[in-house]
Amino acid sequence: MKISLQQDHHITQSAVLGKAKPVTLLSPVKVVLAILAGWILLGLTGCGQPPWNNPYPREQAGENILYGAFSDRPKHLDPARSYSANEYAFIAQIYEPPLQYHFLKRPYTLVPLTAQTVPVPTYLDADGQPLPADADPGRVAISEYLIRIQPGIRYQPHPAFAQDADGHYLYHNLGIGRARQLNKLSDLPETGTRELTAEDYVYQIKRLAAPWLHSPIAGLMSKHILDFAELSERLSQQAPAPVDGERLFFDLRTVSFAGAEVVDRYRYRIRINGRYPQFHYWLAMPFFAPMPWEAEALYGQPGMKQNNLTLDWYPVGTGAYMLTENNPNMRMMLAYNPNFHTEFYPEQGMPEDRAAGLLEDAGKRLPLVEAAIYSLDKESIPYWNKFLQGYYDSSGISSDAFDQAIQFDAAGEAGLTDDMRAKGMELVTAVNSSIWYMGFNMLDPLLGGDSERARLLRQAISIAVDFDEYISIFANGRGVVAQGLIPPGIFGHRDGLDGLNSYVFDWENGRPKRKSVEQAKALLEQAGYRDGRDPETGQSLTIYYEAMDAGPDGKARLNWMRKQFDKLGIELVVRATDYNRFQEKIREGTGQVFMWGWNADYPDPENFFFLLYGPNKKVDGGENAANYQNPEFDALFEQMKNMEDGPERQRIIDHMTELLRYDAPWSFGFYPKSFSLHHQWLGNVKPNLMANNTLKYRSLQPEIRERLRAEWNQPVLWPMVILVLVLVTGALPAILVARRRERSRIR
Repeated sequence: MKISLQQDHHITQSAVLGKAKPVTLLSPVKVVLAILAGWILLGLTGCGQPPWNNPYPREQAGENILYGAFSDRPKHLDPARSYSANEYAFIAQIYEPPLQYHFLKRPYTLVPLTAQTVPVPTYLDADGQPLPADADPGRVAISEYLIRIQPGIRYQPHPAFAQDADGHYLYHNLGIGRARQLNKLSDLPETGTRELTAEDYVYQIKRLAAPWLHSPIAGLMSKHILDFAELSERLSQQAPAPVDGERLFFDLRTVSFAGAEVVDRYRYRIRINGRYPQFHYWLAMPFFAPMPWEAEALYGQPGMKQNNLTLDWYPVGTGAYMLTENNPNMRMMLAYNPNFHTEFYPEQGMPEDRAAGLLEDAGKRLPLVEAAIYSLDKESIPYWNKFLQGYYDSSGISSDAFDQAIQFDAAGEAGLTDDMRAKGMELVTAVNSSIWYMGFNMLDPLLGGDSERARLLRQAISIAVDFDEYISIFANGRGVVAQGLIPPGIFGHRDGLDGLNSYVFDWENGRPKRKSVEQAKALLEQAGYRDGRDPETGQSLTIYYEAMDAGPDGKARLNWMRKQFDKLGIELVVRATDYNRFQEKIREGTGQVFMWGWNADYPDPENFFFLLYGPNKKVDGGENAANYQNPEFDALFEQMKNMEDGPERQRIIDHMTELLRYDAPWSFGFYPKSFSLHHQWLGNVKPNLMANNTLKYRSLQPEIRERLRAEWNQPVLWPMVILVLVLVTGALPAILVARRRERSRIR
């Protein structure tokens, strides 16, 4: 029997078997009910399961994993080359220099990490004879740091250490053919480990001098570490030339180096030219972390670099974590290092830490979190939304989200909005170890020099430019007006009345208050510029402002700056350029007034005062952008920089600060303040602006996170139900017509 195409959709499986019967179509009402039932069933199926929008695998639910994000892919994970915050977020958890900063104590305090103690330098004269600790710095020719590391520390599992039964390295002679077939490090399945030795630290210091690595601190270390520059020159001559663009392994153990020498298995010595007390801060940075020669031997084989099998992609260290996934276009994952040595959460901190719950884990073995997963999120709004949904454990606060998260009380104190408090968010703020300042070019004939006229003009401008207002308008209140050069948390900083800049502020009702514009105008009149006019021309003073705000976003800031000078009747002419041209003008000393900032490399007042040290003038290649020079200040700086922290050093710092306030080469501006939020399930969050290896101290309560994620991410089904109803209602006429046609054919 022939079956028409119009009728074949009525034939069931029974017809194929020889028994045909018609199929009754569902009524339109039943169709709608069936669809709605499906949606309800789907919603019930989701109950008790991870939220539908959960970006993480289901098997990670409830695990002790910290979740975060990064917006800029790290370029270098090699500790000899890395010098960026987004890179340190990873490598500081992997590599361990001999020292670290105490997690809780303030001011920032160095404590041992892999070293047994914080080394105390021994001073030698030009004949190599020991000098007392309080010897005149001019007599010190060499400072020796003898560093003793703890025995028993082992590296993470890594193919570089894998050996066969006879002790031969499995992967150090792969051959170029096999090396080029490798796509990732896990293609070398066998791993091994070994004990950390003093030689690994010396090997890394030699790497800093290797010219082909272009370490960003090589220039600075050549001034301080004995024989460093000579070593760099010798390495450039002895190391083999690259082959097909690849730098092959060169064993630095074979090169002698007077600046860093192995004493025995657990001790090594570093020699510094003269006195450089700040050197021990560098011993807490990844630059001085150990590097096993086996890692360079593995990665330095022909064919490895072309597949990114390098230290920049696959670091190897002794730290609490190891990098188990490196996909910088999507995700980075740190996992617990099973070979991590014994380290415990600190048992002491600041007086307020116990009340803040920061000592609840005192004495527990580190790390407290088993892994950390960081996802690439370049856009601030998606990043912020995922944080609010509970998929990131902490977050900074962008300008777009600031009003949603933060509100200020009548006293100007920042707090959380009601929505954030309802979610149990916690706000952490910290004054950064940095400063933004307005600088005056001291070489300029109008504003510069040490004349009374120029000094009064600089002081008047310092009063008129209201940085309280600047912070409120352009920084969402995230800053503290500076009274001096040194930020809070750095030795030498003074708070309260003792720290007041009396040339710019008065002390009223227990707090500093900026002097009035009338007082600034009085200073201007003393300088001979009544109403801001040049007495020789009768015209308003014209001052040029060098700006790096060349784009449209800087227009509001530049207009604001013009208004500040206009208070004094001074015409401000803005010369806005890109950053490169701005730097060129500052280097040449051709500008008059500018805004710039500085972020501390280490927590010592020397790292700030050198910005105004005369021999360090910008026009001479230094960092003194104001080109300020005061013989008294310079002499005090020479004395202060080599001193240990104590009352005498504080006395000298106070004197130096007062000189700067009087001379006013800077209007001190403000110390930026960072704001961050974290969810209630994340513990042990205390800003440490010097330490980068703080992941190991974090704690989690994953069960709270899972519960709140489920509450905050309930599926909203009613829009879908309405959509289905609209679609079905629209389809009803077609369904009815089709049904009538089918019935007519059946008849």
